[in-house]
Amino acid sequence: MAMAHPSQAASAGKDISVRTITFDDLRIALRQGWDDFLAKRGDLLFIGFIYPIIVALAIMSASQMSILPLIFPLVAGAILLGPAFASGFYELARRREAGLDARWRHFLDVIRKPGGSALFDLTCVLALLFMAWMAAAWFIYHATLENVPGSTSSPGAFLSALFGTSQGWRMIVVGNLVGFGFALLTLAVSVVSFPMAVDKPVNWGVAVRTSCRVAWHNPVTVAAWGLIVVALLVLGALPALVGLAVVLPVLGYATWHLYTRAVVR
Repeated sequence: MAMAHPSQAASAGKDISVRTITFDDLRIALRQGWDDFLAKRGDLLFIGFIYPIIVALAIMSASQMSILPLIFPLVAGAILLGPAFASGFYELARRREAGLDARWRHFLDVIRKPGGSALFDLTCVLALLFMAWMAAAWFIYHATLENVPGSTSSPGAFLSALFGTSQGWRMIVVGNLVGFGFALLTLAVSVVSFPMAVDKPVNWGVAVRTSCRVAWHNPVTVAAWGLIVVALLVLGALPALVGLAVVLPVLGYATWHLYTRAVVR
């Protein structure tokens, strides 16, 4: 593990050091995340809240075709909120690391911790990014595919217009570029901020600044982490989304361990 070259930043009356991390740190964090998953499996909890979301999306798409253009941005944008939903996994990983009781009843302890207000503030930041992304996605649709007659009359008509017209391809290209920008911003803001708020009583500004400094100090490694997260989410979604029941908890635990390697505690 690379632990050298700490860089300092003063914020809110204290210096927080960040470390240089390497691809080996990513590998170790993922391995430790897998170990935590085997010890405290998150699949049942995940299944408990993901399938109602899937059902709700299916009902909305079947009953109101006008939201079809927003289904993919909605699902993709939900990833932006992932760090907030994973806060309970950070707490379980922290407790297991410290040799404390890490049973499931501690999953929601993050709400009652001194850093709970920071977690709420950080969640609001991600929620604002999510809403901004949805607004951007709607604007892109309005400027492109909405001009194709009948494009939302049925799922088949929507897909045909999306992949069979120049407006559809323009929507795909512009939407993905804008989405990539939102993803980079979210990655920089949240790569270590949520685990830090779980770990210690810091305010949201300190957590965000430190997270951005980790990304600035380790651009290639953090970008690689983002690609790993996306790749694992895609792989987990392929078998009817069931694989996400494993992928999401593992990523939650692994993010905690990446934080412990990227920030001097």
